[in-house]
Amino acid sequence: MDTLRPWAAGWIAALVLCSGAMAADNKVVRLTSLDWPPYTSPSMQEQGASAAVARAAFGAMGYRLEIDFFPWSRAVKMAQHDSRYMGYFPEYYAPNQARTFVFSDAMGSGPLGFAQRTDAPITWHTIDDLARYRIGVVQDYVNTEEFDQRVAKGQLKVDVTMNDLLNLRKLANQRIDLAIIDRNVMNHLLHSESSLTAAKGKIQFNAKMLENKKLYICFKRSAEGEKLSKVFNAGLKKIDVDAIMARHLK
Repeated sequence: MDTLRPWAAGWIAALVLCSGAMAADNKVVRLTSLDWPPYTSPSMQEQGASAAVARAAFGAMGYRLEIDFFPWSRAVKMAQHDSRYMGYFPEYYAPNQARTFVFSDAMGSGPLGFAQRTDAPITWHTIDDLARYRIGVVQDYVNTEEFDQRVAKGQLKVDVTMNDLLNLRKLANQRIDLAIIDRNVMNHLLHSESSLTAAKGKIQFNAKMLENKKLYICFKRSAEGEKLSKVFNAGLKKIDVDAIMARHLK
C-alpha cells in the first residue's frame, strides 16, 4: 500500500478532530436559570442544589450541562425562543407551561408558603381567608394553581415585584402583609443578604404551608427537547436526588 501523502494524512487527522469536537458539542446541554439560592445561583457551590442535581443527572448519561443565569422572565423567554438553549429550570408544574414545554420528571422539591412579620402573624385556613391581606408575588412565578387562579380573577390583592429579595424588603418595611416564597429561599436570603440584616428575627415562615412543590426542568417542545427530557429522566434514576438536595440545603 502506498504511504499516505503528508497533506492527505493531515486532512484525515483534521477530519477526525473536527468530528470529535462536533460529537463533544452534541453532548453539551445549555439551559437558562435564575439567581434563586439555594436552588440555583452562579455564586453558590455547584451553582446551587437544583443545578447540582441537573448536572449530576446529565453527567450520569455522558452529557455536560452549561447554565446561563438571567432574571426569571427573561430566562423563560430565552429558553423558549433562543436556539442556544434547550430549556430552563427550576420550575413548578403548571398546565399552561406544559403546553409550551416538555416537563422532566421531578428533580427535588421545596416548601412553598408565606413569609410574614413576627409581630403580625396571620392565621388562615383557606385561600379565601387571604383576601383582606396585601400579598407580595414575583412577576411570572408559578405558585399554586388555586392561588394563581384567584390572582388572575382579581380575588386576591397582590403586589408584584421582580424577585424574592425585594418582596422580603417590602415585608420588613410593612408595605405588604405576606410574601409568597419558598422557605429555603427565605432562610437563605435572611442569612446572606446585608440589606435584610435588620429584618433577622422580624420575619418568619407562616405556620401553614401552601404546598411542597416539586421542581422540574422545562425542555423545549421539539424533537431535541423530547430526546433530552428522556436522557435527563434516565439520568435521574442513576443518582441520589435526595442526598444531593440535602447536601446543599443543610
